[in-house]
Amino acid sequence: QVQLVESGGGLVQGGGSLRLSCAASGSIFSISINTMGWYRQAPGKQRELVAAITSVGSTHYANSVKGRFTISRVNANNTVYLQMNSLKPEDTAVYYCRWITTAHDYWGQGTQVTVSS
Repeated sequence: QVQLVESGGGLVQGGGSLRLSCAASGSIFSISINTMGWYRQAPGKQRELVAAITSVGSTHYANSVKGRFTISRVNANNTVYLQMNSLKPEDTAVYYCRWITTAHDYWGQGTQVTVSS
């Protein structure tokens, strides 16, 4: 069974911090060459990439979160994290975890992040 399970979302005041986690379970996640990423979708908007990290640690960030968010991963347990600092109301969205290889593409169920002004 293949699963990506996100956690860590919630309600926070503007300027605050949250840390999201995504744990991948299932034998397929032993494929060593992969990319894990965080996406978000706000109401009425398209899903967008927030940050991604490859299995060798290369990272990519959306311009809107550079300097505020940090993505990291622990390969040994197929877990990816998103540390979100200096949160803004416009960061409010459902955040999704994604795991990608050349032949596979899996998404988590999403976790809600709400930032109050």
